[in-house]
Amino acid sequence: MANMFPLSSDGQDPANLCDINEPLIDHSEGQLFLNEAFKIIIEEVLCKGTDVKQKVCEWKGPEDLALLLDLELRAEGEPQQRLLQRVKDVAKYSIKTSHPRFFNQLFAGVDYHALAGRFLSEALNTNLFTYEVAPVFVLMETEVLRSLRQLVGWTEGDGIFCPGGSTSNMFAMNLARYRLFPEVKSQGLWAVPRLTIFTSAESHYSVKKGAAFLGIGTDNIIVVKVDEGGRIIPEDLDEKIKLTKSQGAVPLLVSCTSGTTVRGAFDPLDRIADVCEKHNVWMHVDAAWGGSVLFSEQHRHLMKGVARANSVAWNPHKMLMAGLQCSALLLQDTTNLLKKCHSANATYLFQQDKFYDVNLDVGDKTVQCSRKVDCLKLWLMWKAVGSIGLAERVDKAFNLVRHLVEQMKKREGFHLLWEPEFLNVCFWFIPPSMRGKEGNADYQDRLANVAPVIKERMIKQGTMMVGYQPLGDKVNFFRMIVLSTLVSKEDMDFSLDEIERLGNDL
Repeated sequence: MANMFPLSSDGQDPANLCDINEPLIDHSEGQLFLNEAFKIIIEEVLCKGTDVKQKVCEWKGPEDLALLLDLELRAEGEPQQRLLQRVKDVAKYSIKTSHPRFFNQLFAGVDYHALAGRFLSEALNTNLFTYEVAPVFVLMETEVLRSLRQLVGWTEGDGIFCPGGSTSNMFAMNLARYRLFPEVKSQGLWAVPRLTIFTSAESHYSVKKGAAFLGIGTDNIIVVKVDEGGRIIPEDLDEKIKLTKSQGAVPLLVSCTSGTTVRGAFDPLDRIADVCEKHNVWMHVDAAWGGSVLFSEQHRHLMKGVARANSVAWNPHKMLMAGLQCSALLLQDTTNLLKKCHSANATYLFQQDKFYDVNLDVGDKTVQCSRKVDCLKLWLMWKAVGSIGLAERVDKAFNLVRHLVEQMKKREGFHLLWEPEFLNVCFWFIPPSMRGKEGNADYQDRLANVAPVIKERMIKQGTMMVGYQPLGDKVNFFRMIVLSTLVSKEDMDFSLDEIERLGNDL
């Protein structure tokens, strides 16, 4: 089979996983099953699943899919050949998120070094809470977090890998509250006054979820106005903090965003930092999506001022393609706030009379007990291509977006909602039957139906995946995310051709 894997950053051709024929292990029945299952995974997911000649998805409705997969669990086990068919079916009918024409989410593509790290961490099956059970990964996580903090601009600090950016954002809220009111840990909500959190309407929904989960309350999220690009207006933030204080509430945290979910906006961090310092409010930057611009000399200016933040959430599983999940919470704090806030001092895990430095037992920094190893995939990928290689990925994605926008402007029927600041390209496709009829009473209703119909057609045909949504007074529009290193200019052109093909008759 032809090699589906791209050249590495040094131009060398990596080992062709698609040609694996020899068994990896030759022992028990279960190990033989693993050999064969692994071959199926390589073939169906990593070879076919990254080939533009193959479909992004083999769509089935829920009833048909449930019947085909035979999901029922029974008392008796199944023979190996039938189980291998199950593996093949799972691969076949799952969405190929590594496919070059999957533009649906803020993650896509595959990095094979990171994937090797994912295979290795799954095989080792360890728990990242104490040095005695995860010595390699405690040291590795410490180093990876240090390197990420260095990119933010901090020579000291703390951090932890979390199960996703939403959890990182919630941790930041909890730490901000504990810093002001440490008694909340023992006394609960009785110990604190009304607290308020400030963010924009375009911030991630986890801010609202975090406020609800922590007992702060969604009514105490103060929405700050944004400019025409979707960025927080610092002057409005200042006024709203003053108003909150005058009402007897305590401003707790400002949650800025570097790379908003829909339009990819970057809040002006330096000016927001001025406001936060003025009012002594914790400044958190949700850079889950946009944080990786810090690798790029060309684009890191988008996060100018990030070093003044108290905390930063950053998901390398998004733009860097480290693989789900890989999410870091980074802190400027050097007072061990993470551990003080979250520790429960379980004596069966965190004994203080161990024969090594007990500060290496990092598990009490988080509200989790069991914690997956998320640092290995990022470390191995970073080791492979270096900071320079990661910067090149960032710059390539921006170049592809520029090409897409240039081509879009040359075609009738494509209407950009705004010039993209990042890798989110938001646009309407106007079918021929609707062009020049913007003044019609039913125009907006008809336009709102275009993206959903085209999306349904592309999924059922399996040719590509692109997301859509409304925003404010803007009816449904496409939001195309470009980030994978497997994507080419030809894929950009194909996406426009395909949307025209699927929507010209509407």
